[in-house]
Parts: sequence; structure tokens; C-alpha cells
Amino acid sequence: MKKPGLILLLTTLTAPVLAEDVSETLDADPNGHVSVSNVAGSIDVRGWSRDSVEVTGSLGDDVDELVFERNGRTIEIQVKVPKRMFGRKDVSSRLSIRVPQGSTLEVTGVSASIDVRDVQGDDIELQSVSGSIDADVYGGDIQIGTVSGSINVQGNGARGDIELESVSGSVSAEDLSGEIAAESVSGRVSISGGSFESGDLETVNGSIIFKAGLEPGGDLTAESVNGSVTIDIPNALDAEYDLETFNGGIRNCFDKKAERTSRYAPGKRLNFTVGDGSASISVETLNGSINVCAG
Repeated sequence: MKKPGLILLLTTLTAPVLAEDVSETLDADPNGHVSVSNVAGSIDVRGWSRDSVEVTGSLGDDVDELVFERNGRTIEIQVKVPKRMFGRKDVSSRLSIRVPQGSTLEVTGVSASIDVRDVQGDDIELQSVSGSIDADVYGGDIQIGTVSGSINVQGNGARGDIELESVSGSVSAEDLSGEIAAESVSGRVSISGGSFESGDLETVNGSIIFKAGLEPGGDLTAESVNGSVTIDIPNALDAEYDLETFNGGIRNCFDKKAERTSRYAPGKRLNFTVGDGSASISVETLNGSINVCAG
């Protein structure tokens, strides 16, 4: 989102030597953009019905300043900290932020947890290096990622283009719809509820569970290196199935029997088509069982 050049209002809070409580408010566009950056601590964002952004909370002892400014339709909230702060500085800050419900949102942290509720803008981006992320989402473009921490997302069934990624932590999403890509290097990936045009699910060390609808002509892929994969689609579906595991069993509710991929290796594979095969479901594991059912 481009920021207009004219700064309408600027409020800058400078932290003293001791930790400081903050409580500041700016008028805001009801459908504007809010950008939040906090290196360490926590970021709690809530949508409300007012056309304003409110920041409350406390700053770490060694924080340089809290920048809180409006630039056109964008409001920026940034905790500025000294360089080389880790291990030697107290920069942990706890921010509680209220924004108009229609806002789009960008939140970043390094060692900070993120919690977002009731923000209904169509573009939500949440990123942390070390910290869990919990969020309600309402469709649109959703990008959520953390290196070390879990991701928990709750939707309302609205359609979106959703990307969820954790390196070391589980990924869980409920009642989303549209297109989803969810990935974890070390953690479980669990998708439940909603209905999808496409899904791309991956984990290296962890199980994958998909208990949601797949739309006619949809595409679903699931890959795990060390972990089982369960696909349970509640709606009857014309689909082509391609299931393969190197070390594990393949079970399904279609009364189909898997075959060995080689007489010298334990791998198994199962390919079959239901109806006209317009949808596609592909599952692959290295070490783990596969369980598939639809309808």
C-alpha cells in the first residue's frame, strides 16, 4: 500500500530512563492501513467501531522511543530500540492497540507474540521471528508466518487467499475458505472446517490433518516426510486420487487396495478415480500412514 506524502498528524513518545506506560489516540480512516512494529514483548490488536487508533501499554526501560503517526490513510506504530539491543537492553514492550474494524493490517515482531481479533480488512499480514501468532480472519489476502512459534487462525467461512508458515511450531486453521497454503518444518498442520478451491499442505516432521470441504474441480496436495496424513472431506466429490508412501499403510473408505511400488521396498501406492475425476487429491509421505475419505 502506497503512503501519501503529506503527514497529517505526528505524535512521538520518547521513553525516559524508566519504563513508561503509554496511552495515545489518533483519528483514523475507517478503511485505512495500520502498520505495527515491536521488536520484543507482545502485540495485541483489536478491531472496534470507532474511527480512531488507540495505543496503550508499556515500553521497556531501554526503548529509544515509540513512534505513533498518521500519514494519509496509513497509521504507523513503531517501537524504536537501540542497536545491538539483545542480551544487554530491556526493550520488551507490551502494546495493546485498537483499530477500526475495516482496517488492513501489517504487524511485525522479532521476539514478540501477536494476537489479532475483530479486524476485518481484506489484507492482513502478521510476521514474527520468535513468538506465537493467534488471529481471527475475515477473508481477503492473509499472510501469517513465524520462525519459532505456533500459528492458530480462526475464520468465519469467508473466502481468502491464505498463506500460513511456521518453521518450528504447529499450524492450525479453522473455518477458512478459498485457497490455502500451510507449511511447517517441525510441527503439525491441521485444517478443519470451511471449503477450499485449492490446498497445498506440507510438513517435514509432523502430521497433516485436513478435515474440510474441497470444491468441485478443486486441487489438494499434502506432503509429509515424517508423519501421517489424514484427509477427511465431508462432501461427495468426483476426484482423481494419487496416494503414495514409502514406509506406511494406505487406508481409504472407497474399498480400494494399495499396491507395492517395488518387490524390494516397503513403499505403497494407490491411484483411482471417482466419478469424472475433475478434482485432484495427491498425498505423499516418506515415513507415515495415509488415511483418505470423502463423502
